[in-house]
Formats: sequence, C-alpha cells, structure tokens
Amino acid sequence: MGRAGRPALAEHAAGLNIREPAVMVIGMTSLLCPDAFLSPLEIDAVVTRALAEDLGRAGDITSTATIPEDTQARAIVVARKAGVISGLPFVAASFRKLAPDIAIAAHARDGANVAAETALMTVTGPARAVLSAERVGLNILGRLSGIATATHEFVRRVNHTKLRICCTRKTTPGLRAIEKYAVRCGGGFNHRFGLDDAILIKDNHIAVAGGIRAVLERAYSVAGHLVKIEIEVDTLEQLSEVIAVGIADVVLLDNMDNATMAKAVEMVDGRFVLEASGNVTLDQIAGIAATGVDYASSGWITHSAPNLDVGLDIEM
Repeated sequence: MGRAGRPALAEHAAGLNIREPAVMVIGMTSLLCPDAFLSPLEIDAVVTRALAEDLGRAGDITSTATIPEDTQARAIVVARKAGVISGLPFVAASFRKLAPDIAIAAHARDGANVAAETALMTVTGPARAVLSAERVGLNILGRLSGIATATHEFVRRVNHTKLRICCTRKTTPGLRAIEKYAVRCGGGFNHRFGLDDAILIKDNHIAVAGGIRAVLERAYSVAGHLVKIEIEVDTLEQLSEVIAVGIADVVLLDNMDNATMAKAVEMVDGRFVLEASGNVTLDQIAGIAATGVDYASSGWITHSAPNLDVGLDIEM
C-alpha cells in the first residue's frame, strides 16, 4: 500500500493514463514546452529557493528519523484532474537536487493537455530524497499547471479569431518568469516581463508628463530602436490624440465596453496594435474578440487561477 487509501503502485498504475514509452530524463530540455521560453538557470534558482525554505537548517528530520538511509522508493507523479501541464522540469529538478542519480522517466511534457488520473512521471531512487522533494515539486507543478489550464481555457474560447491572450505583471513576487512560462504552456503570450523591457505609458504617466503628446514625444526621444512604446487610453477622445501624434506602437484600451472597442478598431484602422485590458474574464472574452482587437491581457490567469490537483503515489 502506498499513501493511505491508495493501492500498491503496480495495481494503481494499471488504472492510470500512462503514455508509453516513458522517456528517461537526462536534462530538462525534453520536459520543457517546445513553444515556451525558460532559462535553465531560472529552474535551478526557483527549486533551490523552495527546497531551502522547506528543508530549513536541519533538513527533513521526519524522513531522516523514520526511513533507513539505503531505502529505495518508486513513485508516480499524477494529474488527478484534467488540465494542461506545466512545471515538470521543476519536479525533476527538485528530486535531482537531493539525489543527483535518481532515475526519472517522463510520461508527458509541459504543454500536454491530459485527462484526469494521467501519470506524468515515474521516479525511482532514495526514499528520503523522494519524500523530501515531494511537496516542493508538487507545489510548483500544481501552481503552474493551474495557470496553464486557465490560459488554455481563454485561448480555447477565441481560437477561431485573431485575438491573442496575454498575461500581465500581476504575478507572484519572485515567480514571474515561471508563471509567464506557464502562460506560454497554455497557449497564451507574454506581455512585458518587467519595467525594463518595454515602455507602457499609463494614465498617471500622462498626468505627470503634461498630456498625451508630451509623454509620447518624450518617450520616443529616449527609446531605443528595439523598444516598443505602448500607451493606455480610457476614451475615444484620448485615442484621437494618440492617432494625431502617431508615435505609439501599441494602444491599450482600458476598461472600454465592447461597442467602444469596436469603434476604436475602426478609428485606428491598422495604424497600431490594439490591446484590451480590464474586465477580461472568461465570460467576456468572446465578446472582446469580436471587436477586432489584437490582444487581450488578463491578470486573472496568473494571480487567481486555481491550482491543478496533482499528487505523488509511492510504493516501498
């Protein structure tokens, strides 16, 4: 028997959706979503921080006290609910950080849309390492898979349109890179990663700088040739000013209703990329897509997406 109420692994595995053959994981590349961006250094940094937080100064005193050092264990990482997977490289890295020679076989990779009770990975190695790394790996996997699943649902509802779903900077402090990676796993696109990789002029910038023309001209005078300039507008009157200046690359339509956004699309007539922001929900997304805007940015997919239920079933 594995966890309480769980059958032995061989019996339990027969009821799982296991993709065969399993792929022995040598590095992280085979687990990463092929269409997403993530530095291997970021994987190592996140896992190191998370393990340090959990292991503290003395390590896993429960496993050390109760499990003989040479005990081996075999476990299956399982998606208990259907969803889009993101975070498997972090699971593998968590185990490898504590037991470098642990055997890991992948049954899926990030970006996979899986059914409930799908086996994602089989791990065989020192029992202490498996138990000590379990929670860190599952925490990251559940969090990122939840984001990927939420993003996928947005994308699914507008996949017959040109609209692209993107995230915002409303991310968990310290985890922005990996949460934005999860958005990519779900089929979405990334907005700027921080304040340093694009110019986004908001209403407060306009107020302080003295108006739309003044703020756009100043931004253009200092921006490098690879730096995009986006400006937020609340009204069609402000949009008319932006069109008259003609400097921006992207215009963010903030909290406009669908009829107003459709009018904005007509006014712009392809001059700028248009992004909808504010009240971008699953219920609203189809109507937003129908307006003809190019992007819709949602903070919900990173700050409020529910975790995907994942688990680890172990047999001694």
